[in-house]
Amino acid sequence: MKAKRLKTLRILAAVRQSWRCHYCWFPMWEGDPNPFITRYGISKREAMRFQCTAEHVRARCDGGEDSAVNIVAACRACNGLRHRRKKPPSADCHAVHVRKRLAEGRWLPEHLWAVFEKE
Repeated sequence: MKAKRLKTLRILAAVRQSWRCHYCWFPMWEGDPNPFITRYGISKREAMRFQCTAEHVRARCDGGEDSAVNIVAACRACNGLRHRRKKPPSADCHAVHVRKRLAEGRWLPEHLWAVFEKE
């Protein structure tokens, strides 16, 4: 039951965000990656980076709930990088970090920048 609710909240967040990652603003996909792969001409491995995930703005371990106000949609890469750290930064701090790296042209491999510049 909990997984179904989280999936619903993730999809609602993605729709609110026009299927763009909360952190990097790149497009995301849900379900079958093949249309995304075909649209952007990228490999399945590259597409996995952009799979839509539910991101808790306030982490569960910090008392965050599975609620619409606490769930945003984030690509697998941004969500994973935030939580790989020993002490994950807040969602706001992570957003600043991602956007700084984006401005420096250091968030995606160079060939993927060209793919999404056309958007």
